[in-house]
Amino acid sequence: MTTRNLARPLFQFARSQPDAVAISSGGEAWSYGETARVAAALAGRFAAVRSSGRIGILASRSAVACLGILGTVWAGLTYVPLSLKLPEERLVELLKALALDAIVIDHRGAGMISATVHEYLPKLVIMAANVKPSGVSLGKDIVYLTDIKEIVGGEPAPIDSDNIAYIEFTSGTTGKPKGVMVPAIAVNNYLQVMQEWSGMSPTDRAAETCDITFDLSVHNMFLTWHGGASLHIMSAIQMLQPARFIRDHGITCWLSVPSIIGLMRKTNMLKPASLASLRISMFCGEPLPSGAAQAWLEAAPNSRVDNIYGPTEATIACLRQVVETPIAVTAGRGIVAIGCAFPGMSVAVFDQHNQKVKVGVPGEIALCGIQLARGYFGQPELTRERFPVIDGERWYLTGDLGVEDENGIFHHLGRLDNQIKIMGNRVELEEVEMHLRAASGSDEVAAVAWPIEHGSATGIVGFVVNTKLRPEQIQASLAEKVASYMMPSDLHLMDALPLNGNGKVDRAALGILLSHGLVGVRDGTGRQSALEQMTVAPLVHRAAHLDKTPALQG
Repeated sequence: MTTRNLARPLFQFARSQPDAVAISSGGEAWSYGETARVAAALAGRFAAVRSSGRIGILASRSAVACLGILGTVWAGLTYVPLSLKLPEERLVELLKALALDAIVIDHRGAGMISATVHEYLPKLVIMAANVKPSGVSLGKDIVYLTDIKEIVGGEPAPIDSDNIAYIEFTSGTTGKPKGVMVPAIAVNNYLQVMQEWSGMSPTDRAAETCDITFDLSVHNMFLTWHGGASLHIMSAIQMLQPARFIRDHGITCWLSVPSIIGLMRKTNMLKPASLASLRISMFCGEPLPSGAAQAWLEAAPNSRVDNIYGPTEATIACLRQVVETPIAVTAGRGIVAIGCAFPGMSVAVFDQHNQKVKVGVPGEIALCGIQLARGYFGQPELTRERFPVIDGERWYLTGDLGVEDENGIFHHLGRLDNQIKIMGNRVELEEVEMHLRAASGSDEVAAVAWPIEHGSATGIVGFVVNTKLRPEQIQASLAEKVASYMMPSDLHLMDALPLNGNGKVDRAALGILLSHGLVGVRDGTGRQSALEQMTVAPLVHRAAHLDKTPALQG
C-alpha cells in the first residue's frame, strides 16, 4: 500500500505558481520554485548517503529547518528534530542512538556543536550559509546551502504506508526520551481532514508559532504547503508581540498553544476586532480556558476558532471542538471541551481494565485509527504497553483522564500520571526528580507542577530532603542536565516529605502547602525552619479539608 509523499503538494505548486512565497523568515522570502529546487537537491544528497534513513535537524524555527525537513521527506526518509534546549549529554545520547545519515544545522544549532558533540555527528553536515561552529574544526563533509546549485533529486520519492515521516522525542519517566515514530500515512490523513475544514488556499498566510520539536509545527508547515499558501516564521522576539505580527503580515491562519492568549491578554494586546485578518484560528497542546476562547472570538470576529486535541502518538490532533457561542465548557474546569474524533479516528474512555465505560463515567482517554504512531523508537516493550490490541483493534492509551457527555462530546479532565505540559512542552515529573536526585545527592526529592492555571502547569517546584547543598548549587547542576522548561523555578529544602497512605510521596499535599503559602520560611542555611516543619502535618491536614479546588495534575 502506498501513500502520498508529504512534499508532493509543494512540488506541484512549484510548477503552477513558482514565484509565490512558500517560506518567509526574518525578511527573507523563499518562492515555491526555489524551495522545491533546494529540497530536491538536498533529497539527492541524502539519498546518496542513505543507511539508517534518518536525517537530523538541529535548528530553530528557520527557513533552513524547513528546507532540511522538506529535503528529507522529498527523499522518502525520516526527519528527526533535535531540540536546541538539550544539554550536551542528552544530545550525544540521541546522536549515538539514531545513527543519522546526515544532519542539517542552522545558525543557532551551530552553537551546540562542541568538541564532544562533533565526535558523534554523521559524516554529511548541511550547514546554513556563513555559519561555522566556534572553536571546532568539523572535519566532516560540510555542504553549505548556498553551494547547492544542481537539481539532483527529481520528483518526491514514492513511499509506502510503512514510511516514517518523522520521529518526535518527548520526555520519559526513566530519563530515557521517547521517540514517537509517526508514519506519513497518518500525517496525510490529518492534512486531508484539516484541508477539508480549513480550505487552505494560495491566498492564505499562515504563522509558524512552534519550534520544530513540537509537532504543531508539522501542521503549520505542511498544511500551508498543502494549500499553496505562505508560511511566515515568527522569531522569539516576534512571539512576544503576536498581535502585531498577525496585523503586520496579514496572517489568515493561526495555530498555537493557548498560553499565547494569556500573554496577549496580560499585555492588553487582545482587543476586540484587533485580529480582523484571521479566518481560521486553532489552539492545541494545553487546555483552552473558556474566558481566553471568548476573548479570541471577540478579537478575531472573522475567524472560526477550533480547540483541537491529540497527543504526538496520534499525529498532532485527532479531536476537534468548534468554539462558538455558547461555548462547550467542561464542567467544573472552565475549559473548552475537546470535542469529537476526526474522520478515520475513534475515541473511547476506558476503565483500568481497558474496557469502555458508560457515558458520563470518567476514565482514560484511548484513541484508535489511521493516525496512530508506529510506536516508540527502540522501545518495543513500551510500544506494546501503550499501544495494546483490544478486541482486535490497536489503541493508544493516552494517560489522560476524560469523560464523554450525553451529547457525544469528550472532555479532558487532567492527567492520570505525573506527565504535564509547560508552554506546550511535555514533561514527566519523575524525570525531573531523577535529575534532582543526581544534582542534590539525595534520594528523597519531589517535583510538583506549580502554579496551575486552568488545569495547565506554568512551572515546577522542587523539594529536597537531606542534602548538604544549597538550592542555588543544585539548580546550577540541574542546568547542565535538563532543558530550561524542566528547571524548577524554586527549590525547598525540607526535613521530611509528606507521604500518602501507600507510603509514596504525596504531591497533592505539597501542592496544598504551596497553594496555602505554607512553605518558603527558611533558616540561615536555606532549609525550612524547624518551627515550620513541626506544623506541616496538621496544616496539610487542615488545608486539605479547606481546599475546594480540583486536584492538581500529577
